[in-house]
Amino acid sequence: MALSDIDLCAKALIKIGAAPITSFDDGTAESEIAGALYPQVKDALLSAYGWSFASEQVELDRLANAPLVDYNYAYQLPDDFLRALSAGSGARGRGLNYRIAAGALHSNASEVVLSYIFRPDESAFPPYFDSALITRLAAEFTIPVTENTSRYETMVRLAEREFGLARQIDAQQDTPSHIEDFTLIQVRD
Repeated sequence: MALSDIDLCAKALIKIGAAPITSFDDGTAESEIAGALYPQVKDALLSAYGWSFASEQVELDRLANAPLVDYNYAYQLPDDFLRALSAGSGARGRGLNYRIAAGALHSNASEVVLSYIFRPDESAFPPYFDSALITRLAAEFTIPVTENTSRYETMVRLAEREFGLARQIDAQQDTPSHIEDFTLIQVRD
């Protein structure tokens, strides 16, 4: 069952012993805190790892103005862009030298395919990410809602453990990476 932003925040509040919310406009302190913190906490957790469900590849559009120095071309980043994973061209999704600066990707390549983390809808979150996000939200809500620093420290430890478990589960969604080019192996041949 997909959880909405309100459902995720309500479960996080329950986790710290607070009353759940039904909207961000309830008029309660909990709804105000959840509404203020939720977007930033969600984006930070999405950006913290290369989640398979939030990964995308796209060919970037070149911008008219080139960077002043170091690179020949600038490319428009996607609207839902959170973090770059790699950049490539042609049939390769990685291998390009690039820099993200001033809201654009700079590179010397005449065309760029960007692998990146995007901002998916909550309905696309798998259960393991929901659990990690709920626990992270609970940790962030603890001090403003309960003013209890020892509970906060406990929730932070739980959130880090949930994050590690979610990363481990997500990492199993892909073929394990291997060394492609390594000069010491090439010297043996």
